[in-house]
Amino acid sequence: MDLRKFAEGNELFKKVHFKKNEESFLELAQNGQSPRTLFIGCSDSRVIPDLIVQSRPGDLFVIRNVGNFVPPFSPDEDYHATATGIEYAVSVLNVSEIIICGHSHCGAINHLFKSVENPSLVHTKKWLSLGEKAKSMALLSLGVNGNKEELLRVTEKLSVITQLENLLTYPEVQRRVDEEDLHIYGWYYDIETGSIDYYDPDTYQFIPLNSLVKKN
Repeated sequence: MDLRKFAEGNELFKKVHFKKNEESFLELAQNGQSPRTLFIGCSDSRVIPDLIVQSRPGDLFVIRNVGNFVPPFSPDEDYHATATGIEYAVSVLNVSEIIICGHSHCGAINHLFKSVENPSLVHTKKWLSLGEKAKSMALLSLGVNGNKEELLRVTEKLSVITQLENLLTYPEVQRRVDEEDLHIYGWYYDIETGSIDYYDPDTYQFIPLNSLVKKN
């Protein structure tokens, strides 16, 4: 693999982006991180958390995995990177917000409607089970003969909601939410437009995030 593209990119980063934020990087190196927000997003290469919200270094503690799934609290699991990240963010970094961000054209959601028989995808097959509840709800809503694209979009959004439910199975998350010391949000990012919608639990709808921006 030709790594020159990455080497050139790093040089550009050091000369432009690092230089622009040099003071912040040095402060973060000396004093450690104290992000306000845990961002749980998909590993999809088209979804770049810092880019889509224009955050600064140190603002977001990011967990990315296939499908932006949150496994339910299960201390008996041998290894769980996502659970560890959640615990660290909530109990060590003391973040005040958690965002679970789904997105359009999600490969994980698409594969919920396909058979995963490749033996090399043994971990993937088990992981995708975390999206089954959203799939079932979407099929109940639209039916098995519903429009395929609409079915996928609905499943993507329902998955965000079910992952929020899973998040609340973590005792420390639930405790801090009950004490109003921690707030959790569900987002849906549209790759084709760059827009973000947020889930409003009062109306059970996804609402444009830009509706929160004050207009002049």
